[in-house]
Amino acid sequence: MEAGASEHDRPLLALAIRLLGIAGFAVMGALIKLASERGMHLAEIIFWRQLVTVPIIATWAMLAGGIHLLKTNRPKAHAVRGLYGVVGMIFNFGAVILLPLAEATTINFSAPIWAVILSIILLKEPVGIWRWSAVLTGFAGILIIAQPGDGHLPLDGALVALGGAFMIALISIQIRDLSRTEQPMVIVFWFAAISVVLAAPFQPFVMQAHSWQDWLLLLGIGISGTWGQLLVTMALRFGKVSSVIVMDYSSIVWATLLGWYIFAALPPATTFLGAPLIVASGLIIAWRERVVAKRRFADMRGSGGT
Repeated sequence: MEAGASEHDRPLLALAIRLLGIAGFAVMGALIKLASERGMHLAEIIFWRQLVTVPIIATWAMLAGGIHLLKTNRPKAHAVRGLYGVVGMIFNFGAVILLPLAEATTINFSAPIWAVILSIILLKEPVGIWRWSAVLTGFAGILIIAQPGDGHLPLDGALVALGGAFMIALISIQIRDLSRTEQPMVIVFWFAAISVVLAAPFQPFVMQAHSWQDWLLLLGIGISGTWGQLLVTMALRFGKVSSVIVMDYSSIVWATLLGWYIFAALPPATTFLGAPLIVASGLIIAWRERVVAKRRFADMRGSGGT
């Protein structure tokens, strides 16, 4: 068996599932930007995004065998995931609102960079020249896109997008851990339920009357977000973070097309110069994680480990 693999690992299936999930998130991002332009508050968007998910997953569970399928023995882990997930949505939805779609999406690609930094801080993992070079390359790409000081991108938007990428890296580690014992629909259901509880107290202050077009937008955000989240979570059940995250780069294609078609906005030349550096950074990190995992596995076998 491959280093670090489990009995659930099916790499090609994981890649295909992740690809479809990323398409769902791209659609959700475009709808969130539209909702914001129609005057909807971020807190309200988050609330309806997650509230729509609860009945969808509950219905799925009942059709699959009963509501008991959503039972969990890890409530504390789900609570932490829910809290981190809400913070992640604030940053990632905020980035989509503050920045053009393509730029917000590209800066999100720095998640693998943050994953390396987290492995140093939390796991005390030694990092060699390859991954350090990838980190520096990725940050160079971010600087090229953001062009600090020239006014192309608002600084607050770029910082919010970087915060969102950090949360993606942190949450991916959590989901991989939860996926060892929990089914994807359980993880998504409890995240949605906890998020609704956390967002509900703010609704009396931000909720407003909506037209039927607004309600369709909110419903679309919930459906596309549920679709994306289920498939992205499912991918982490069948493949490692370092392997499946390469599919995330497909979102730049969707973001560019949706930004052009819906908002008549095409990225400037700096985005096309910086994006390949960030993508290359993520791919190098993913490749290096694989090499390191295989080496550890070989060392364990050589020392008689299992």
